Amino acid sequence: MRLTKFTDLALRAVMRLAVVRDGDEPMATREVAEVVGVPYTHAAKAITRLQHLGVVEARRGRGGGLTLTGLGRRASVGWLVRELEGEAEVVDCEGDNPCPLRGACRLRGALREAQEAFYAALDPLTVTDLVASPTGPVLIGLTERPPG
Repeated sequence: MRLTKFTDLALRAVMRLAVVRDGDEPMATREVAEVVGVPYTHAAKAITRLQHLGVVEARRGRGGGLTLTGLGRRASVGWLVRELEGEAEVVDCEGDNPCPLRGACRLRGALREAQEAFYAALDPLTVTDLVASPTGPVLIGLTERPPG
């Protein structure tokens, strides 16, 4: 199973926001884009989707920025990936050129089971689990500015 680039970006953004320390100023979308190495417009779309899911809160203006919500910290990675990936199946049997086997195919069901097993393996993990050491310190180090 391969995640979309959008889901990958959203997960990296959530992970970076999960390690913002008390006293740090909230990150801006532009900063998140720089840290995860994507164009601002891509990051903005991912942040918007994460807001709709209730995982990220965004405040405008002075003192504003992005913060991870309580739901965002304790969210199951499996749930988050399901929400970001949508309901699409691994294969498209009904597309522009429908598969002639679709009525009697056993592969489609097997792939659906494998996809669910993939998500189920992610269900016990939370966003907080993803940023445990050694990942969290590396994420923080990506944006720390040298003293001086």
